[in-house]
Amino acid sequence: MDLIGAYRAFVHVSERGSFTLGAAAAGIPQPVASRRVAALEDHLGGRLFDRSTRRASLTPFGLDLLPSAQRLVRLADDMEHEARRARLRPMRVAVPQTCGVRELANLDADARVHDVFLDFRPAPPGQRAELVRNREVRVALVAVPESDGAWTVPLGVAGSGAAGTGAVYLESLRALRSEPAGRRRVWIQPEDDVPHIRDRVLRMRDAVGLRPSQVSVADSLVSATADVLGTHNLLLCSRAQAGELGLSWQPIGELRLARGYDLAAAVADDAARLRACAAGIARCLGAEGSAG
Repeated sequence: MDLIGAYRAFVHVSERGSFTLGAAAAGIPQPVASRRVAALEDHLGGRLFDRSTRRASLTPFGLDLLPSAQRLVRLADDMEHEARRARLRPMRVAVPQTCGVRELANLDADARVHDVFLDFRPAPPGQRAELVRNREVRVALVAVPESDGAWTVPLGVAGSGAAGTGAVYLESLRALRSEPAGRRRVWIQPEDDVPHIRDRVLRMRDAVGLRPSQVSVADSLVSATADVLGTHNLLLCSRAQAGELGLSWQPIGELRLARGYDLAAAVADDAARLRACAAGIARCLGAEGSAG
């Protein structure tokens, strides 16, 4: 038996003195209200209404139980109200600092179709998983090796000059002895300052004979981009990010690099709800050909 529904029918009928009016107030047909009250009387072991008159009059038993029934119905209504508020409370999500405002807004709009409202917290890769562990966010897009990623973002290098027709080989950045001041640099932005990307690039730097200073981690994406815009230096980035920054992108000849991303959540259901917006997440990350 639906006890809450039965108590609700009992309260509405008693307050209006009519099964017909009480059923309408409860949003149910009159026969349903009658059945629910009858079932409640069987459950409680006593008659709630005097059915010898046309008006639905409470019996002494019903009068004694009405205050408690009213409190129970109010509490049930409060619970439903709080549940609606909880469903509408934004889900805080840690995202890469590379995600654009428009893409995040589109992801939020996609999530609202699934009754999920998002609140974004941009953070560097090393902090996002920590934010989940500390329960400062409910979900995080964490950086993982490409092979473990639900989304992958191919990386190359981008510069302010016209793009070439092929790949850029790091070996070609070695300066001639006659041009010591002409050594070009490759900046690794903070989003790629993770072992599975950074260490591979630095090992290739050493393998092809570049100076340590020619491939290094930038303090910020803004400072790295500013340097690239005013020089012949290069930025390690995705094709989509290069387009946003107005740079010309090319793959790296010696390396196949890609960012990998997956969702981490303190509660698995939160990750599952956000994963329903896989296409929107892919757009935010600049993923190419990812099914999420």
